[in-house]
Amino acid sequence: MIIDRLKYYLLSISIILLGVNLYAVNPPTETAAPDEEEGEIVVVEEETDEEDDEESAEDAPSVYEQDEIVVTGKDGKEEIIEVPEGLVLDENPDSADYNRSHYLAEDSTAVMQQVIPVFDQQVYMDRLKRMPTAIEMPWNDVVQKFIDRYTGRLRRSVSVMLGAQNFYMPIFEQALEVYELPLELKYLPVIESALKPNAVSGVGATGLWQFMIATGKRYSLKVNSMIDERRDPVKASYAAAHYLSDLYQIFGDWALVIAAYNCGPGNIQKAIQRAGGKKDYWEIYPYLPTETRGYVPAFIAANYIMTYYCEHNIAPMVATLPEETDTIMLFQNLHFKQVSDVLGIEMEQLRALNPQYRRDIVTGYTEPTDLRLPKEYVQKFIENQDVIFAYDVSDLMKRDVVDVSEGSYAYKPSSRSSYRKKYLRSHSNKLLKKGKKSKRGKSSRVKSSKKKSKSKASSKKSKKKSKKKRR
Repeated sequence: MIIDRLKYYLLSISIILLGVNLYAVNPPTETAAPDEEEGEIVVVEEETDEEDDEESAEDAPSVYEQDEIVVTGKDGKEEIIEVPEGLVLDENPDSADYNRSHYLAEDSTAVMQQVIPVFDQQVYMDRLKRMPTAIEMPWNDVVQKFIDRYTGRLRRSVSVMLGAQNFYMPIFEQALEVYELPLELKYLPVIESALKPNAVSGVGATGLWQFMIATGKRYSLKVNSMIDERRDPVKASYAAAHYLSDLYQIFGDWALVIAAYNCGPGNIQKAIQRAGGKKDYWEIYPYLPTETRGYVPAFIAANYIMTYYCEHNIAPMVATLPEETDTIMLFQNLHFKQVSDVLGIEMEQLRALNPQYRRDIVTGYTEPTDLRLPKEYVQKFIENQDVIFAYDVSDLMKRDVVDVSEGSYAYKPSSRSSYRKKYLRSHSNKLLKKGKKSKRGKSSRVKSSKKKSKSKASSKKSKKKSKKKRR
């Protein structure tokens, strides 16, 4: 009996394993999604052989094509639209971003990642309509192009951003809430920087919100050789919310505000004038810069994909939230290495928590400055601050006082008077060569000698006259 039961169990297990292998070799070509009645179609991307890879490599888009999308208008003409930089940045979870490399991981439970659903136009329209947003989210061909890019080529990037949003979205939402702005604006950094706090654009815009230096300083973000607060997620978020609030005071329309955030309010005003005074983004669309034409559609697409990623079989990266942090105010300069070596914190972690410091130095002497630390290290810092500040890092800091080296000089400098005489001689010689007369040069001396000779002759004549009179 026992042997028969074992045979039965072994046979059952082999049948189950056989079924699993068959499922892995021949994955399903359709998904039982809740939107089947809405006309869902499923496209399966399968791994191909090396020959197929070579053929697909020939058809792969160039870098130039990755920076743009092509839209065909109603008249059949093609329009080239530049893609915002957040949609072309390389996405690698193991990059230099400390949070991504330490707190994001692949979801091992995710299945069917190679299946990319495609839906009818009406499905996208209905989903955009159902989104609870204060900002208008219409559908059109341009919006669809950006949705297709997020659900296709940028699936990996979306997966990473879905995990990274756990670090930043609470900060964005709090800043927007303070200025009473629509919370869907939190997805602007998705198209600006792909949620990379150290992102730098080709024109120098920096940080999650991609501030230019002039705009950042206008909203109280310090930028100098030692500190760049555009990289600080908290301070930059409040500055961005303030800027967006000011733009809304100017335009009173959120689509125009979002466009102005990209190209500046001046370009939007010009486009409005060229469109005959119409204050609608889609009316002034032809008069906007090429990147701004795609900016609002990209924003709509970002809101769509961050809401409906499940329907497109995109699995978020699993995020492990970092430990709680707190800040300490410093009143003197401090190098990260002093904290790292004394308290045992990784330098990379300190840089991730304090991205605004460009050279690993907190400039407390200039003005009281904060240092962010994991909460468990705050008390340790307070207890060991004398040891931390006394830790020798003189080779990494600027010197306060320097001694001038003593010894034999390579040359002996002449005195001031002799130098002045040499200068006057050389200067008068130059003037003589040019045929000019100098007040203190040789020509003046010649003049003075002639005057002296004339005065001597006149004195002799006067003496002779006086002698004749006496006679």
